[in-house]
Amino acid sequence: MIERSTKYVQDVENYLQQKGHSSNIEILEFMQKNYADISATTVHRITTRLVERRKISLAPVAKGNVMRFDANIAAHDHFLCSNCDMLRDANVADDIRPMLEQSIGDGCHISGNLVITGLCKKCSKESKI
Repeated sequence: MIERSTKYVQDVENYLQQKGHSSNIEILEFMQKNYADISATTVHRITTRLVERRKISLAPVAKGNVMRFDANIAAHDHFLCSNCDMLRDANVADDIRPMLEQSIGDGCHISGNLVITGLCKKCSKESKI
C-alpha cells in the first residue's frame, strides 16, 4: 500500500512534533494560517490517517471530551492539569505500576498507560494567591 503524503500531512506532522499534543481544532487553527480554505473535515481525515499509520497516537482527551493527538508514539504516561488542561508526557509506569498493583491487590495487573492528574506549576501558584 502506497502512503500518500501531501503538504497538509507534512505540516500536521511537523506541527504535532513541535507542540507534542494537540486537538483537531488547534491543528485546524494552525493550518488555516497557511491554507485559509482547509476544512475541519480535511484535518480530521489527516489525523485519522496518521493514527492508522502509527505516525501519531491518541492522547488523553481534553476538557469536553475533545480528542487530542500525541506526536510521541512510544508507550508512555501523561500528567494532566485538572485546572488548565495542560498535558505533559511522563514516564512513571515502571516505578509506580508495581506499587499500584500491590495496593489494588488480588493479583490484578495494570495494562495501558497511566494518566496522573493534578495542578501544574502555574495553576498551583495561582491557586495560592
